[in-house]
Amino acid sequence: EAEGKEAPLLKVENLSRAFQIRKSQLFGGAGGQVKAVDNVSFEIARGECLGLVGESGCGKTTLSKMLMRALSPDSGAVTYNNRGAPIDVLALTPHELMPFRRKMQFIFQDPFSSLNPRMPVFDIITEPLVIHGIGDAESRREAARELMRLVGLDVRHLNRYPHSFSGGQRQRIGIARALALQPDLLICDEPVSALDVSIQAQILNLLKDLQAELGLTYLFISHNLAVVNYVANHIAVMCHGQ
Repeated sequence: EAEGKEAPLLKVENLSRAFQIRKSQLFGGAGGQVKAVDNVSFEIARGECLGLVGESGCGKTTLSKMLMRALSPDSGAVTYNNRGAPIDVLALTPHELMPFRRKMQFIFQDPFSSLNPRMPVFDIITEPLVIHGIGDAESRREAARELMRLVGLDVRHLNRYPHSFSGGQRQRIGIARALALQPDLLICDEPVSALDVSIQAQILNLLKDLQAELGLTYLFISHNLAVVNYVANHIAVMCHGQ
């Protein structure tokens, strides 16, 4: 490109969010504000993984919720580079937010509570396609089979329910669901911390393989530096909201 470097896929500038602390009647503690996220800036290049590491309560989850528009920041900007066209994520109306959600998907921490126990795997994986009105019954069936293969699960198990899968297999189902809309960016919020250590490496390797195969971009959030070090191109450390 003539102007040099491609714009980052996601650019976060001076993002802040404070929460009001109620005065404690019992202990007489003072009320006031706590800055959960305090003037945070970073960018992620397309195809890269940014590892965001920090201990519990440092503001990582608040940050990811603001990126997903589940929480509104007090100030700051989030810009998403949609193949050359910048999108002001925080300015999207509810009507505009729906199509935008296809570009940015979330992998949750706990594969036990993030999957509906009353839905077979086929319905779990194809639900995003149904919600967004993508494809017909046949193309969704084909998509479900392809997604199962991508995450290393047996296609014949699509009619099973989550309880018949192990923790690692459930997280693979969660990853398949996150990939159903063919997003560019995945926010992985502690995706292996609920899993057995022996299974963690398998899931991390899967995420790395998928990144290479599908050209994905990751924001990988964790409290475990070793895990982040294994998957990330760049590492940002978060402490007390900064």
